[in-house]
Amino acid sequence: MSFDRSLKIAPSILAADFANFGAEIQAVEAQGADWIHVDVMDGHFVPNLTFGPAMCAAIRPHIKTVMDVHLMIAPVDPYIDAFAAAGADIITAHVEAGPHIHRTLQAIRGAGCKAGIALNPGTPAEAVAPLLDMIDMVCVMTVNPGFGGQKFIHACVDKVRALRAMIGDREIHIEIDGGVDPMTAPLVRAAGADVLVAGSAAFKGGSVSNPAPYGDNIRAIRTAAES
Repeated sequence: MSFDRSLKIAPSILAADFANFGAEIQAVEAQGADWIHVDVMDGHFVPNLTFGPAMCAAIRPHIKTVMDVHLMIAPVDPYIDAFAAAGADIITAHVEAGPHIHRTLQAIRGAGCKAGIALNPGTPAEAVAPLLDMIDMVCVMTVNPGFGGQKFIHACVDKVRALRAMIGDREIHIEIDGGVDPMTAPLVRAAGADVLVAGSAAFKGGSVSNPAPYGDNIRAIRTAAES
């Protein structure tokens, strides 16, 4: 993966048809998705249970762009190698998920993946400061993690702005996860974000047999963010 700050839309398959992931991924990529975002939840760190390494390995052959794996799990370290082997390009762990985040980030990079750090809405931007030279991405949660379809927390925009100033010239992406749509995308893009995760806002109204709405949705988010 080469680094650039151009806007990237990363549809979350949490909002896709669970019975048809391969075709859904192919459809949404054909309609303009830049990355594919995989929300991994353990029913412990967050109150929901979703996917594991086996599912990631199953969908990897269908992903032609970037497989962006967001681990909302605790502990993280025992599972890093499995998700790397499943084909993750980026593995993101939560700073709140364990006491040894430096070790976690070292393990992610050691497994051959880009390393991301995620911040819950209540965690300040300053939590990232000691980690800037160990990460490739900061994921700012703009909802409390666990479920799709939640309302965007507007107070998080200031955090994005603070992170952008903190990052400076470092090659670090700022990703937004939660409540992204054409109304909120311009706010976080202006604050410095370059990767926007969209779940229901990307997949609404479409299907594998009718994928055109996916493209309409992605273009609407992209146009709003770049206007």
